[in-house]
Amino acid sequence: MPVIRVEDLQDPRLADYAHATDVALKNAKRSEPGRENGLYIAESLLVLERALRAGHVPRSVLALGASEHEAVAALEAGGHPDVPVFVGPAELLGELTGYLLHRGLIAAMTRPPLPDPAELLRGARRVVVIEDVVDPTNVGAIFRSAGAIGADAVLVSPRCSDPFYRRAIRVSMGTVLQVPWTRVGEWDELGPLLHAHGFHIAALALTPDAVSLRDFERNVPERVALVLGTEGAGLTAEAIRAADTVVQIPMLHGIDSLNVAAASAVALWAVSG
Repeated sequence: MPVIRVEDLQDPRLADYAHATDVALKNAKRSEPGRENGLYIAESLLVLERALRAGHVPRSVLALGASEHEAVAALEAGGHPDVPVFVGPAELLGELTGYLLHRGLIAAMTRPPLPDPAELLRGARRVVVIEDVVDPTNVGAIFRSAGAIGADAVLVSPRCSDPFYRRAIRVSMGTVLQVPWTRVGEWDELGPLLHAHGFHIAALALTPDAVSLRDFERNVPERVALVLGTEGAGLTAEAIRAADTVVQIPMLHGIDSLNVAAASAVALWAVSG
């Protein structure tokens, strides 16, 4: 296992960590094998271990001195004993990345290719559709609910924040790397695709004809796609038109709705069976 002490921040091998934004990592294109889809950052030992179990390939690890042995052990257990581990003090690594490594280590991982939506839907019973949610924190929290409560897959709209962004992965506790997900097209394509695979589309929205989640859960269809909308504006008109049922969560004390991440947990629990 190559353990390398960080002394020169200009070392080209550290380029993946040098104040790289999520967008820059995503769009990184090189001729190196496995780099065609860009990179993402796995933050913490737990997330690295989950990424390795999911079959994702690491390029390197950047670790505080105290986390060196944990990083080496994780890579060896994950079948990547030759991946370099760069080690240094907190101040120096913070200067390199632009943030402190509170969780001990980060890893530069190759992004896997996203699966075909039909492949994910084929054996699924409960899926979550995230439409245009722009806050990576909310995206990560929705994935954590999906992983904990039991969604089979997550479908992400074209304008939704990237689940591979560092904050989304961190908030999800790595479940973004465990729950199968992919990007999907607009509703003129997605609606027929869901119906072709036998899904009842249940959109969470505040409309005059919305049914209570309590009523909906009494007779949940065999296959359900729960659709969650963006912060503030909620679901688009296209999503509501595509829905077989519009569902709302009953509220008290004059409150009309929950945060989208909280709503995902409540709705998933209700239809989990």
